[in-house]
Amino acid sequence: MNRKMVIFTIGKLLKVEGLLLLLPCLVGLFYHEQAAIAYGMVAGLTFFAGTLLSWKQPKNRTIYAKEGFLIVGVSWTLLSLFGCLPFMVSGEIPSLADAFFETVSGFTTTGSSILTTLKEISHASLFWRSFTHWVGGMGILVFTVAFIPLASGRTMHILKAEMPGPIIGKLVSKVSVTARILYVIYTVLTVIQIILLALGGMPLFDSVLNSFATAGTGGFAMSDAGIAGYGSAYIEGVITVFMILFGINFNLIYFFLIGKILPVLKSEELRGYLGVITVSTLLITINISSQFSSYLQAFRYAVFQVASIITTTGFTTTNYDLWPMFSQVILLLLMFVGACAGSTGGGIKVSRIQILLKNALQELKKITHSRSVTSLEYEGETITPKTIGNIHAYLVLYLLVFVISLLILSLEDINFQTIFSAVATCINNVGPGFKAVGPTGNFGFLSDLSKWTLSFAMLAGRLEMFPILLLFSKSFWKS
Repeated sequence: MNRKMVIFTIGKLLKVEGLLLLLPCLVGLFYHEQAAIAYGMVAGLTFFAGTLLSWKQPKNRTIYAKEGFLIVGVSWTLLSLFGCLPFMVSGEIPSLADAFFETVSGFTTTGSSILTTLKEISHASLFWRSFTHWVGGMGILVFTVAFIPLASGRTMHILKAEMPGPIIGKLVSKVSVTARILYVIYTVLTVIQIILLALGGMPLFDSVLNSFATAGTGGFAMSDAGIAGYGSAYIEGVITVFMILFGINFNLIYFFLIGKILPVLKSEELRGYLGVITVSTLLITINISSQFSSYLQAFRYAVFQVASIITTTGFTTTNYDLWPMFSQVILLLLMFVGACAGSTGGGIKVSRIQILLKNALQELKKITHSRSVTSLEYEGETITPKTIGNIHAYLVLYLLVFVISLLILSLEDINFQTIFSAVATCINNVGPGFKAVGPTGNFGFLSDLSKWTLSFAMLAGRLEMFPILLLFSKSFWKS
């Protein structure tokens, strides 16, 4: 293992975070807040720590798969640890368990919060919370690969370890150029949403932060009332469209922008993703129609909540805990489905579910036609046994983390629906769950043990198990 390159890269990432922490510092200075001092101090500390780790550039700058997983697993943990320090230094979130939970929830674009009210939170911290969504949505390592040279080659291993989905591809021959293209698209779409929200009467500061949260499919609220507080069907409509948009594979968005429409139309995952949204919205609209004055009003709330949950954004405009059980179950299932691979959304991913269904049907066919030789195809390409094996391994590890987390949370004296949805919403990076952790609740009442457990589940879910769980493997650390 190239340990020197691992340390050097992690140092580079900490320096990037140190620079990013200056942004909330500037926001705090603009609003004349004491929190600006905390962000300035932590920015300096983080940059200094990164400088120490990346002081000497190693001669061997090659990164292989093992180094890629290690860099991603360790860096996301350290970035969250340093990123939570301003909350503690400012005194806004004095507990380490709470501050770490809030920061991990931000970077992993989960949106679950321990805060009972946002009235006493500074503009600087509100900015940092939402900005971590935007940074974590596409991935801070993807950002670094795009704009800061890290290695002489094989940086694709970093993207594979950080970006969600069973199959990761390059848009162009160079990985750094691919990452740059993705971030340009990501930034442009974010700016467009900011403009549209501002045109709808939303204050500029709110427009920026809500767009950060939408783009990263995170869902941290700006106020205690959330999106519902704006009382605007236009604003809800804009956010709904962009939540769905950011849940689409960015490769397809790139193809669409350069005029390659055919791959977009032929995408099995996109059709499945939009199909699930359409069917779920129609079923919930019909199911909740008796609670609203018209089908149009029911549709307004149904489509927003379906888009929010399947893209794992986590915004809410109504208390869906009051909806019929049928609608609640649909939302719970959507938490597990998640968005498309290669998007900023979480969950298991539509592509994995489609591939597994195809594989299951193929196995059923083999039972009745034992001599038939068939290949599994998806998106016009043959899926190799290695890819199928990786998906199966991912699901086993996913269930393992889910079950262990559920057992630990069961030590709490609370109802099953709360603890089950708490684990489901954190491991799938959704945000709100049901009952005590639902749209009107928060995670602040949980014990520190539960918060550390859910923080781990959020990291494991965002990084899709392997980079985090490999850190606990003895063989992984051997040279």
